[in-house]
Amino acid sequence: MTVYHYILASQKFLLEEEPLEEVLVERTRDYEEKGKDIDFWLIKQPAFLEAPEMAAVKAKCPPTNVAILSTNEQFITWLKLRLEYVLVGQFEAPSDTISDPLASLSTV
Repeated sequence: MTVYHYILASQKFLLEEEPLEEVLVERTRDYEEKGKDIDFWLIKQPAFLEAPEMAAVKAKCPPTNVAILSTNEQFITWLKLRLEYVLVGQFEAPSDTISDPLASLSTV
């Protein structure tokens, strides 16, 4: 199993109020220059929140949420320090309750 680290926040906060796009574009460019595989993903309405063990986290989230998910804990820690209004956590997947960590409930 792989450990996935995440930040969660409202879509409005992460996608409209914060300059998150430029952070992700810069990080993607850096990875490409270094020949590194991408180890982070932006997921609207992440399905992992539907797992029973995530019920307490889901209860704290706004209804329209977005997650930045990564296998790189340092990247998530750095984002948390940069962004104030986010939840941070981790989970292991694939598991019986989280078969696809990158799945989304969003149809858009």
